[in-house]
Amino acid sequence: MEERTNEKIKRIDEDQNTSDDMDTQKGKYMTFKSGNEYFGLEIQYIIEIIQLQAITAIPETEDYIKGLINLRGKVIPVVDVRLRFKQEPFEYDDRTCIIVISMKSMLIGLIVEKIAEVVEIREENILPPPIIGRDKGHNKYVYGIGKVGDSVKLLLDPDKLLNDEDLSVVEQANEMNNEEE
Repeated sequence: MEERTNEKIKRIDEDQNTSDDMDTQKGKYMTFKSGNEYFGLEIQYIIEIIQLQAITAIPETEDYIKGLINLRGKVIPVVDVRLRFKQEPFEYDDRTCIIVISMKSMLIGLIVEKIAEVVEIREENILPPPIIGRDKGHNKYVYGIGKVGDSVKLLLDPDKLLNDEDLSVVEQANEMNNEEE
């Protein structure tokens, strides 16, 4: 299993997704809970889901950037999704996990309260997010609202989860990984 995961990471790192892989993943979303809301990430961005592990803090970064983890020799920055969305912090427990995603050809870990499920959302069931008042909070990260049965999932754009300063931390971790190879 680990060999297959490493192979998948290597393929993502080299940006060699085949069209067959993309077709089978189209319209599928990994959903997770943050606060009282459910969010969805396109499955094509997800590398793997791991248990919460030791995190090395990085001084003078945003509070939602919790630090770095070492995943099989790769240094990966991790972001607490609740803090990123300006929600109340939560106590990490045995359901807390890290979703490792590939974003702009870099690996990033997202700390989430719990994984919900993988769902298929067809394009016709995705609506643009509403603009409510002046506070566009989630709209920075949410590109659509997916209707799934009687519920809705806020669909995230991973490329917008980090701002330019945050990306420099990610790029530094990525450079460390490249130097070690």
